[in-house]
Amino acid sequence: MDAPFGGRGAPNMNYYSTNGKAEIASLEKAVVKGLAEDKGLYMPERIKPLPQSFFDNIENLSFQEIAYTVADAFFGEDVDAESLKNIVYDTLAFDCPCVKVTDNIYSLELFHGPTLAFKDVGARFMARLLQYFLKKSGDSGISGNSGKSGVNVLVATSGDTGSAVANGFLGVDGIHVYVLYPKGKVSPIQECQFTTLGQNITAIEVDGVFDDCQALVKSAFMDADLNAHMKLTSANSINVARFLPQAFYYFYAYGQMKKLGLADQLVACVPSGNFGNICSALFGKKMGLPIKRFIAANNANDIFFKYLQTGKYEPKASVQTIANAMDVGDPSNFARVYELYNKDHSAICADIAGATYTDAQIAEAMKDCKATTGYVCDPHGACGYQALKEGLKPGEVGFFLETAHPAKFKDTVDGILNSDIEIPAKLRAFMQGTKQSIPMTKDFASFKAYLLSE
Repeated sequence: MDAPFGGRGAPNMNYYSTNGKAEIASLEKAVVKGLAEDKGLYMPERIKPLPQSFFDNIENLSFQEIAYTVADAFFGEDVDAESLKNIVYDTLAFDCPCVKVTDNIYSLELFHGPTLAFKDVGARFMARLLQYFLKKSGDSGISGNSGKSGVNVLVATSGDTGSAVANGFLGVDGIHVYVLYPKGKVSPIQECQFTTLGQNITAIEVDGVFDDCQALVKSAFMDADLNAHMKLTSANSINVARFLPQAFYYFYAYGQMKKLGLADQLVACVPSGNFGNICSALFGKKMGLPIKRFIAANNANDIFFKYLQTGKYEPKASVQTIANAMDVGDPSNFARVYELYNKDHSAICADIAGATYTDAQIAEAMKDCKATTGYVCDPHGACGYQALKEGLKPGEVGFFLETAHPAKFKDTVDGILNSDIEIPAKLRAFMQGTKQSIPMTKDFASFKAYLLSE
């Protein structure tokens, strides 16, 4: 499909830092660097709206056709049409169906990719886009100054990011991935998905929480010695090539719901941790995606929920919950949401509502959904289901993101539902591997010394 609404022929898109003190960057620099020099997150200088004709016909387009049109608006000025189409179509080699749960609640199932989690979309896209820039530059343009060649991806994970990134980049020439994860705080199945791969994937088991892992990654980016030794980038949702492609499935969900005649007052509910996912949805809304409003569903880590109530953003140490992928006490992408709405609290509140749930409430939501509908939610999806059940207004229809297959949290789900969820073949294959990980303290000096020895 030719992209009819992209920016071909226009000047290249530039990216600025949310902190406003770094140099303007090209897409290649933003993807390769990940984080701006001033520790801010990269934002595109403009967001191109898509024409009404696209939305008028969206229900007749395939997932790949929809995604290519959206990708062309984001990246079409920087990536040639054939390469971008190949990246998009190769990334989306699986479906993301909207499945009916009740008459007015649908589940957008994002667990049909290789690692059975929503992050397969962003991770696979980023791996392919980074490889495109590597080939384009012949690698020499993005090698370290004096040390290790190629690109080294640092990624902090509370669960699904690590497995999606590790598998998205597995075997990609010129790229090495270091996955930092909190010891004992990801599910055993999730851990298998990034500690058993070998090749160009190294798992680092940090004695701390997710926020400690994320702090190590950010500190590494800012360290002059490390940046002289090796070229570093991130595959967390701080990277524009990771979070922006997540917009694809919101457009696709709208198309599916429109085909059912249920898109007139559509609400999207997003289980939220680091806020890259809902941020991509809000970019979609700025491009014209006719979703009426959004709900950010939090677990006990309710920093954003409290911001909506008070207008004050007050990060704090994360709390461990059964919805562990959302255990984030200082969500990075809040800076992008804040920037997207020109720091206007009332404008943010106009588009986004909040909800927060304790472990006990999440467990009750899982049991209620299974008992009344037969649908099995993972703990993260259960937050979305419950927020829609409580928050939908008369006439509204909502979809929540079922962000990972329930079997990825088998012990938790089985314990709550008194069930024995079958483990899909894709997951069983990971569990047969041998764990390989590097133990690490949360002290940056130790992490730096390890990387310098690489």
